[in-house]
Amino acid sequence: MGETRKRGRKPKPATEEETASQDYSTASLNDAISLPATTTTTTTAEAVEPNDPDSQRSRRGRPKKIKVASPERRSSRLANSNGDCVAAAELIPKWEGAVKVVPSMDAVVKVFCVHTEPNFSLPWQRKRQYSSSSSGFLVGGRRVLTNAHSVEHHTQVKLKKRGSDTKYLATVLAIGTECDIAMLTVSDDEFWEGVSPVEFGDMPALQDAVTVVGYPIGGDTISVTSGVVSRMEILSYVHGSTELLGLQIDAAINSGNSGGPALNDKGKCVGIAFQSLKHEDVENIGYVIPTPVIQHFIQDYEKNGAYTGFPILGVEWQKMENPDLRMSMGMGPDKKGVRIRRIEPTAPESHVLKPSDIILSFDGVNIANDGTVPFRHGERIGFSYLVSQKYTGDRAQVKVLRDSQILEFNIKLATHKRLVPAHIKGRPPSYYIIAGFVFTAVSVPYLRSEYGKDYEFDAPVKLLNKHLHSMAQSVDEQLVVVSQVLVSDINIGYEEIVNTQVLAFNGKPVKNLKNLASMVESCDDEYLKFDLEYQQIVVLKASTAKAATLDILTTHCIPSAMSEDLNT
Repeated sequence: MGETRKRGRKPKPATEEETASQDYSTASLNDAISLPATTTTTTTAEAVEPNDPDSQRSRRGRPKKIKVASPERRSSRLANSNGDCVAAAELIPKWEGAVKVVPSMDAVVKVFCVHTEPNFSLPWQRKRQYSSSSSGFLVGGRRVLTNAHSVEHHTQVKLKKRGSDTKYLATVLAIGTECDIAMLTVSDDEFWEGVSPVEFGDMPALQDAVTVVGYPIGGDTISVTSGVVSRMEILSYVHGSTELLGLQIDAAINSGNSGGPALNDKGKCVGIAFQSLKHEDVENIGYVIPTPVIQHFIQDYEKNGAYTGFPILGVEWQKMENPDLRMSMGMGPDKKGVRIRRIEPTAPESHVLKPSDIILSFDGVNIANDGTVPFRHGERIGFSYLVSQKYTGDRAQVKVLRDSQILEFNIKLATHKRLVPAHIKGRPPSYYIIAGFVFTAVSVPYLRSEYGKDYEFDAPVKLLNKHLHSMAQSVDEQLVVVSQVLVSDINIGYEEIVNTQVLAFNGKPVKNLKNLASMVESCDDEYLKFDLEYQQIVVLKASTAKAATLDILTTHCIPSAMSEDLNT
């Protein structure tokens, strides 16, 4: 049916800008409608401006402008002209087909988390809560994977499926701090209806195409960025302060992408987006947790009912690339390996390995002089990858060269015991207060809270030296410090003591915070004497110090003189 207009009135001519704008809407709509079911459309937030000279068509030779009616009117015209009943709904599946090219996208969810972080400066309370959003995806067994840092210190976690307006309460099953992966579940059966879990694919090769799917900043709907695998090596996991296998890709990974899957061209998951490189000299460098690390986390949870961590070989080693060094150690041209510099006293291998041993192989795989092992065709990787493939409590065969003799040991692997732990694993920080002196144990989150992101440059040298180089002599050893002094009449002259290590109390070494609290509470001596780093001492009269503590706690609204974990 044609349109009617009033007789004798000429239609108003369209301006050039209006015509160009109509042409663009016509072209884009026709292109979208005529897309086949196997074509993927990519939308961007940046539109082409009509006055862009590159986008305008020249006035001369412009093709005839075609008006496009709505789908309902177009279906009506088709029915009148052809005699066939064509419903508007028949045109919609073409749009749906373009959207559902990758069914795995429907398994990607948005993660909403409310965090309540500990206050390390005032360890008896917590900081103001804040909210964040990230990405996750459904896997088998009614489980959802996301990043550990996305749900760290969570008080509430909600998930929202693609195209849904409902947020479902989630339960955190496990948090893997080292590998930066967390596992969630939802008890509501409705959440799992109509969605197929993501399947895992093999580890990609270099130059393989990957697509990162998630909910980054810049919008509320799902976002897709694509790139290729540009590198594969042992990476530093920022959140876990560990080194594990990782993939480098050139797809953009922004805030909110964390926890989203990286899919191959078959729609299978080959990794989880978790961090990107921010530097003025680089562009579009993102990092993905690869499938072997993800599978290790899942199988660890299934075997033990909880996350137990990635084991390490508790040694520090030195490369043996210098020929004179090799000769002095009795290594012929047929032997390669690395020299042990130090061994963690808390590691099980400390009972069998010795400094200056040459590690020749691990589980039958020969180690090169630079500490690498064959990985894939044309690639080598650090031998710590072999260790990370094991589980806590597993055993491994280690061949070493000692005094020109080759020895083999069957070593039980365990996780790393740090003197300054990288995480407190969701627990509130420990503290003890006496006479206004606040004692606490040092951890990486504590240093970050006190000195900011650049704590490795701003923290005291003594603390950094122990953080970077000191080894725990026992599994329960802690680095105890005077965090601050709550000023009172009892501690006049000590107000400026801040973040200074406590070495001994009344002549006895301080092993950990609980040990210190126990010694002070049970002390019958007239004076309390604390030996601090830098040859400082603090001396307080025991009776007046314990009496003043109650007044100080009341003044600062502190509920208890020690954290709950020290009472047990």
